[in-house]
Amino acid sequence: MPESQDPLRSLFKEAAATGQARARSAPASYITERGARAHRRRMVALAVGACLVFSGAGAAVASLLPDSPGTTVPATTPSPVPSPSPSPTKPSPSTSSPTSPQTTLPPSYTPSSGGNPSNAPGTPTRTLSETPASPTRSATLPPPS
Repeated sequence: MPESQDPLRSLFKEAAATGQARARSAPASYITERGARAHRRRMVALAVGACLVFSGAGAAVASLLPDSPGTTVPATTPSPVPSPSPSPTKPSPSTSSPTSPQTTLPPSYTPSSGGNPSNAPGTPTRTLSETPASPTRSATLPPPS
């Protein structure tokens, strides 16, 4: 069949000729930038994939491990331990019942006691449990005006 003169076909040919005349290639810097961007995206995707694989493998190994370690048998058999000979000893009273020691300390010196140290003669001593707690910080106030 011979080609007929189609008006649409001639319009498409005219548009193609105009497009080829105006077509330009992109600058090399733009193409390089696009390539670098694509490379970075591939590397990030690879790193994320590797992290997911390693964390999944770690989770799988952790779930397969037993919760409590099993008992292991020693490599050599232990030699028999000689039994201790019974000796008639009496337990000491200090080891039979543990008690807290009562330490006697003089009461602590406080500035409000009038300048008398509390370890002055004639002052009763108190046990450690009766000693009042001393402050860890003190404030220095200016003299009254």
